[in-house]
Amino acid sequence: MILFPAIDLKDGQCVRLKLGEMDDATVFNDDPAAQARSFQDQGFEWLHIVDLNGAFAGKPVNAPAVDAILAALTIPAQLGGGIRDMATIEAWLEKGIKRVILGTIAVRNPDLVREACRAFPGRIAVGIDAKGGRVAVEGWAETSELTAIELASRFEDAGVAAIIYTDIERDGVLKGLNLPATAELARSTTIPVIASGGLASIEDVRALLKPEYAMLAGAITGRALYDGRIDPAEALALLKAA
Repeated sequence: MILFPAIDLKDGQCVRLKLGEMDDATVFNDDPAAQARSFQDQGFEWLHIVDLNGAFAGKPVNAPAVDAILAALTIPAQLGGGIRDMATIEAWLEKGIKRVILGTIAVRNPDLVREACRAFPGRIAVGIDAKGGRVAVEGWAETSELTAIELASRFEDAGVAAIIYTDIERDGVLKGLNLPATAELARSTTIPVIASGGLASIEDVRALLKPEYAMLAGAITGRALYDGRIDPAEALALLKAA
């Protein structure tokens, strides 16, 4: 079980959104590289990065901030947001991103996901962001007719390294992870599933260790870390002891 600290980038700064709304952003650090170093120094073994502007623009926007983060880190990082073609996937992997996360394109062009998985084994993840049970795309601005389970099933044999499942209605508002829905998705696929959206306290970390959620590969934490609601040492010790 891996706990991923999140760095969400908007206009070059580390922010957290509420419910995915770009105009409801709280700035937590204007130096993303320093924030990344801090997470690494706290003992985290992976970093989760999202280019929020990129997710809306459909192309990378916060590349300088991501470059600075990569220069500051020795731990692996996964990146999502605005990655919509093979050239962009390849460019990020060459720069040192360990795993790219494909979201909108997984709905719009699933063949590209399969092609990327063949070209870069183990380095392609799919981001499934759901609102009311339906998959949202274009930086969560649009909702499709697909369910999360339907989308995951499209990639069952594609070689996807992980699925990051986000419950949009919990993201950034500290309601707690939607573990039942995440576990339901995980049971429907052989692809490792990472929970995202709403992790609020050390109790959420403890909940991840319950037998019924043992199939999950990890969880992403954002606002609770920045707000000091979770002590990194305590959370990491819990997971290590499990």
